[in-house]
Amino acid sequence: MPLAADDFGLRFDGASTEPDADTPPYDLDSNPRYRVLRGFHSQLLPDNRDISIYLPEAYRTEPRKRFPVFYLHDGQNLFDGRTSFAANRTWRAHTTADWLTREELIEPVILVGIANTGARRMAEYTPTRDARLGGGEGYLYGRLLVEELKPLIDRRFRTLPDPAHTALGGSSLGGLISLALGLKYPQVFGKIAVLSPSVWWNKRSILALVGEAKPKPDLRIWLDMGMAEGLRHLRDTDLLHRRLLQRGWRDGIDLSYLRVPGGQHDEESWATRFDQVLRFLFPKSRD
Repeated sequence: MPLAADDFGLRFDGASTEPDADTPPYDLDSNPRYRVLRGFHSQLLPDNRDISIYLPEAYRTEPRKRFPVFYLHDGQNLFDGRTSFAANRTWRAHTTADWLTREELIEPVILVGIANTGARRMAEYTPTRDARLGGGEGYLYGRLLVEELKPLIDRRFRTLPDPAHTALGGSSLGGLISLALGLKYPQVFGKIAVLSPSVWWNKRSILALVGEAKPKPDLRIWLDMGMAEGLRHLRDTDLLHRRLLQRGWRDGIDLSYLRVPGGQHDEESWATRFDQVLRFLFPKSRD
């Protein structure tokens, strides 16, 4: 797929960072399936952000085929160790997806990473405003995804744009906003990945949002928490799991809850279970 200017005059580049003599070689620099949309600008929020796109191998070999899409927050932590919050610690999202696809364990999927904006991350990843910490711009961020970014991705790439083939996910506050936006936009996102969610935010306001979503949204939800992330967070996530069950989600059907032995609150822990996330949300169809 050739590089092309997007509708805002930006360009999809083939690598995330220019390598130099002191930087070890990265497969992404020469991978034609990796794209970075530099400085994506929103009309709704002030900061520009980079958008990383990783295409499955079948995107090149099957030019008539369309593909599901998995949108993921904190995009700088997904693929490239040079942009990640902790140097060289990423989710290894692209290599995991490639491996599972080769093994025919998942459907080929387009991964879209939305970089956070640093100081404004908390504001954009929280659906309600906390009296002490502020925040609460999550639904504006949701409009950015639904009204601006997703239409652009659907125009530029061969996607399956319906909710049954569109997922949204993230960790920590990214997990929190993923669930909140899934509840608000089930007609857009039909699959949600909620890793190590910040249930504590604003007196556990996410529990009320789950209860207020009526009728029950048609969502397939992955939920997890590392057992080394703290007893409070584990109990909070247990409570969220019970609330989802009370609302009608069913374990093993449209809900999967994993308590991860030894799991911590970091990229390495999320990377080690990303394969399970993909297998639950995008299982290989057995037609």
